[in-house]
Amino acid sequence: MKKILLIINFKTLIIAVLSVISTYICIRFNIIADYPLTLIATAIIFPIVFSINGAYKRREAALSKYSVMKAHGRAIYFAARDWLDSPSSDVLSQSKKRLEELLISARTMFSNDIDKIRENEVAVYQAFSNLSKFIKVELRQNGLATGEVSRCNQYLSKMMVCFEDAKHIFQYRTPRTLKTFSTIFITLLPILYGPYFAHEALEYSGYVTYVMPVLFSLVLVSLSNIQDHLENPFDGVGEDDITINVDYFMKNLED
Repeated sequence: MKKILLIINFKTLIIAVLSVISTYICIRFNIIADYPLTLIATAIIFPIVFSINGAYKRREAALSKYSVMKAHGRAIYFAARDWLDSPSSDVLSQSKKRLEELLISARTMFSNDIDKIRENEVAVYQAFSNLSKFIKVELRQNGLATGEVSRCNQYLSKMMVCFEDAKHIFQYRTPRTLKTFSTIFITLLPILYGPYFAHEALEYSGYVTYVMPVLFSLVLVSLSNIQDHLENPFDGVGEDDITINVDYFMKNLED
């Protein structure tokens, strides 16, 4: 039921009711027209499908960047654990702490409103800075070879690149003009197609007449809702969102 309510919501109900009222008025006053259905496909279906495909690709790209961040973070922890001759418990706990604060700050930024991106980004780069200092101070001073320290810095650099890529996916979304265009036509066409539904109603009987406007509204608004949920893959609203599970990552860090 929860999954269904994500795509069928109050907006769906409003547009369906308005389209039914429009159909009733057209039948009542004999306003009949045989509109082409190609207008629905051109004005709504194609733009929405294009937007859904673009949003899905952005979500997959963000998922890939997140996995690279976790993999290189784990590699830095393995370097502290396995590359030092006798790693102390303090060094290992410091590496865990730095990775944890990085993921928490990234999760905070991605799960908050885009208006707060600048202030939340400061905390993320502070966590990157702390991790950089850990590599320089804790690992180098405890005997890690220069070449291996350089490799850890490369891991850190790749993590920052992936974070920037994910940040831009979070920041730049579907073109606003395209989204506005789709929203306008999704709202208006089921209502403006009242004469078409009235024309088709000549072949139906009773309340079956109003099934078509309801189905049109249901399909069009549901596609729009799917696109909205895929728009931001980090907001935690849709079923396909990316979850930055810090606790699970830290729990399985030594596995």
